[in-house]
Amino acid sequence: MSDRALAGSIDVQVQGAVARVVVNHAARFNAMTRSMWRQLAQVFAELGARADLRCVVLQGQGDHFCAGGDISEYPSFRFNESTLREFHENEVWGGLQAILSCDVPVVASIRGNCMGAGVELASCCDLRLASDSARFGAPIGKLGFPMAPREAQLVATRVGDGLARAMLLGAQVLSAQRLLESGFLLQTCAPDDLEQHTDALVQTVLSLGPQAARLNKQTLRALTAAEPSAPLLASAYDYADSAEHQEGVGAFVDKRRPVF
Repeated sequence: MSDRALAGSIDVQVQGAVARVVVNHAARFNAMTRSMWRQLAQVFAELGARADLRCVVLQGQGDHFCAGGDISEYPSFRFNESTLREFHENEVWGGLQAILSCDVPVVASIRGNCMGAGVELASCCDLRLASDSARFGAPIGKLGFPMAPREAQLVATRVGDGLARAMLLGAQVLSAQRLLESGFLLQTCAPDDLEQHTDALVQTVLSLGPQAARLNKQTLRALTAAEPSAPLLASAYDYADSAEHQEGVGAFVDKRRPVF
């Protein structure tokens, strides 16, 4: 297996007015590494600055959208408050904010696992389609840590408070049908038909006024610009060196059941 496949990457293909952004880390079900978060921010900053683009498709390589974060990296930085804050507030949020700030309509084409970071990535997109076998969740309570404040606000705003609580407090893994019923997904289809339905939605986006689309995105972004409170953000990563955090991540890495 190549070094690229092991490290993961954010790949971009541009054809005409459409860009495809591919989360490519198939060796780990497209889990996001720190390097991939930084790549994501750069990619969407560049795409957002292109006047010739009218639609961006975000998808995973192969059979999965994104299975979360690459937990194998976590012991190297998560147990220190400063590096943990840097990871969430700059690397992760930098990547998510770059998608949110992109004025070009972004379509999420979701198949397979859409967990944790995958739900966050999908939440940044404007229009979401999924195969009817896709699975959604954020069972990070099993790892002994919470979702970061900005990320939790993003997910709760998009999937709804009830489903966000089911994911975070009940470690529930939800079906595509459940996310369709909640309004998070625009459409579901058979896995073999996902590419066709994605292309049809892209063609619909391309048929509409590009200036109107960009102005609509700016307006919608302004209407949802509220930030988590300053006191919450100030103390959000104090748990970094806690025993629970270290046990949850360590148990996953060691392939054993955590003891909380």
